Amino acid sequence: MTQQAAPSADTDTDTDTATTAATSADLWASIDDLCAWLDTNRPTGGEEGMLLRMLKLSEEVGEVAEAVIGATGQNPRKGVTHTWEDVQGELCDVVITALVALRTLTPDTREVFTRHLARVKERSLGSVS
Repeated sequence: MTQQAAPSADTDTDTDTATTAATSADLWASIDDLCAWLDTNRPTGGEEGMLLRMLKLSEEVGEVAEAVIGATGQNPRKGVTHTWEDVQGELCDVVITALVALRTLTPDTREVFTRHLARVKERSLGSVS
Protein backbone atom coordinates (compact mmCIF):
# COMPACT_ATOMS: atom_id res chain seq x y z
CA MET A 1 0.00 0.00 0.00
CA THR A 2 1.13 3.52 -0.61
CA GLN A 3 0.60 6.48 1.61
CA GLN A 4 -0.27 9.90 0.26
CA ALA A 5 2.03 12.76 1.10
CA ALA A 6 0.70 15.54 3.29
CA PRO A 7 0.17 18.88 1.51
CA SER A 8 3.08 21.26 1.83
CA ALA A 9 2.78 24.32 4.04
CA ASP A 10 3.22 26.69 1.10
CA THR A 11 0.16 25.38 -0.77
CA ASP A 12 -1.99 28.18 -2.17
CA THR A 13 -5.27 27.75 -0.27
CA ASP A 14 -7.26 29.92 -2.71
CA THR A 15 -6.25 27.63 -5.57
CA ASP A 16 -7.00 24.56 -3.46
CA THR A 17 -10.45 25.90 -2.55
CA ALA A 18 -11.27 26.70 -6.18
CA THR A 19 -10.04 23.29 -7.31
CA THR A 20 -12.03 21.54 -4.60
CA ALA A 21 -15.21 23.45 -5.52
CA ALA A 22 -14.79 22.61 -9.22
CA THR A 23 -14.06 18.97 -8.44
CA SER A 24 -17.07 18.81 -6.13
CA ALA A 25 -19.35 20.28 -8.81
CA ASP A 26 -17.95 17.78 -11.33
CA LEU A 27 -18.52 14.94 -8.87
CA TRP A 28 -22.17 15.74 -8.27
CA ALA A 29 -22.84 16.44 -11.97
CA SER A 30 -21.24 13.09 -12.81
CA ILE A 31 -23.39 11.29 -10.23
CA ASP A 32 -26.51 12.95 -11.71
CA ASP A 33 -25.43 11.92 -15.21
CA LEU A 34 -24.73 8.32 -14.19
CA CYS A 35 -28.05 8.06 -12.37
CA ALA A 36 -29.93 9.43 -15.40
CA TRP A 37 -28.09 7.02 -17.71
CA LEU A 38 -28.95 4.08 -15.44
CA ASP A 39 -32.59 5.20 -15.23
CA THR A 40 -32.79 5.30 -19.02
CA ASN A 41 -31.16 1.89 -19.48
CA ARG A 42 -32.48 -0.21 -16.62
CA PRO A 43 -34.58 -3.24 -17.47
CA THR A 44 -36.50 -3.11 -14.17
CA GLY A 45 -38.13 0.03 -12.85
CA GLY A 46 -40.16 1.07 -9.86
CA GLU A 47 -39.47 -0.17 -6.36
CA GLU A 48 -37.84 -3.36 -7.61
CA GLY A 49 -35.40 -1.37 -9.75
CA MET A 50 -34.58 0.86 -6.80
CA LEU A 51 -33.92 -2.15 -4.56
CA LEU A 52 -31.71 -3.75 -7.20
CA ARG A 53 -29.69 -0.53 -7.39
CA MET A 54 -29.16 -0.71 -3.62
CA LEU A 55 -28.06 -4.36 -3.91
CA LYS A 56 -25.45 -3.34 -6.49
CA LEU A 57 -23.55 -1.81 -3.58
CA SER A 58 -23.10 -5.25 -2.00
CA GLU A 59 -21.74 -6.57 -5.28
CA GLU A 60 -19.17 -3.77 -5.41
CA VAL A 61 -18.10 -4.33 -1.78
CA GLY A 62 -17.58 -8.00 -2.65
CA GLU A 63 -15.29 -6.93 -5.48
CA VAL A 64 -13.21 -4.94 -2.97
CA ALA A 65 -12.87 -8.08 -0.86
CA GLU A 66 -11.90 -10.12 -3.91
CA ALA A 67 -9.25 -7.54 -4.88
CA VAL A 68 -7.79 -7.43 -1.34
CA ILE A 69 -7.61 -11.22 -1.23
CA GLY A 70 -6.00 -11.17 -4.67
CA ALA A 71 -3.53 -8.42 -3.76
CA THR A 72 -2.39 -10.29 -0.66
CA GLY A 73 -2.32 -13.72 -2.32
CA GLN A 74 -4.58 -15.21 0.34
CA ASN A 75 -5.98 -17.84 -2.00
CA PRO A 76 -3.15 -20.37 -2.39
CA ARG A 77 -4.80 -21.86 -5.47
CA LYS A 78 -4.78 -18.50 -7.29
CA GLY A 79 -1.86 -16.64 -5.70
CA VAL A 80 -1.50 -12.89 -6.28
CA THR A 81 -4.13 -11.88 -8.83
CA HIS A 82 -4.67 -8.18 -8.07
CA THR A 83 -2.68 -5.06 -7.22
CA TRP A 84 -3.34 -2.39 -4.60
CA GLU A 85 -4.27 -0.14 -7.51
CA ASP A 86 -7.02 -2.65 -8.31
CA VAL A 87 -8.22 -2.29 -4.70
CA GLN A 88 -8.23 1.50 -5.07
CA GLY A 89 -10.35 1.21 -8.22
CA GLU A 90 -12.80 -1.13 -6.52
CA LEU A 91 -13.11 1.25 -3.56
CA CYS A 92 -13.88 4.06 -6.00
CA ASP A 93 -16.57 1.87 -7.55
CA VAL A 94 -18.10 1.42 -4.07
CA VAL A 95 -18.18 5.19 -3.50
CA ILE A 96 -19.69 5.88 -6.93
CA THR A 97 -22.28 3.13 -6.51
CA ALA A 98 -23.24 4.42 -3.06
CA LEU A 99 -23.64 7.98 -4.33
CA VAL A 100 -25.73 6.78 -7.28
CA ALA A 101 -27.89 4.76 -4.86
CA LEU A 102 -28.31 7.84 -2.67
CA ARG A 103 -29.18 9.92 -5.75
CA THR A 104 -31.82 7.31 -6.60
CA LEU A 105 -33.47 8.01 -3.25
CA THR A 106 -33.26 11.81 -3.34
CA PRO A 107 -32.50 14.60 -5.78
CA ASP A 108 -30.88 16.44 -2.83
CA THR A 109 -27.95 14.00 -2.79
CA ARG A 110 -25.27 16.63 -2.27
CA GLU A 111 -27.06 18.29 0.65
CA VAL A 112 -28.01 14.99 2.31
CA PHE A 113 -24.45 13.70 2.02
CA THR A 114 -22.88 16.97 3.21
CA ARG A 115 -25.17 17.13 6.27
CA HIS A 116 -24.51 13.51 7.13
CA LEU A 117 -20.75 13.89 6.71
CA ALA A 118 -20.83 16.90 9.04
CA ARG A 119 -22.70 14.84 11.67
CA VAL A 120 -20.24 11.96 11.38
CA LYS A 121 -17.29 14.33 11.56
CA GLU A 122 -18.72 16.07 14.64
CA ARG A 123 -19.50 12.75 16.31
CA SER A 124 -16.05 11.37 15.54
CA LEU A 125 -13.79 14.39 15.80
CA GLY A 126 -15.79 16.77 17.94
CA SER A 127 -15.50 20.49 17.44
CA VAL A 128 -12.32 20.86 15.44
CA SER A 129 -11.53 24.28 14.04
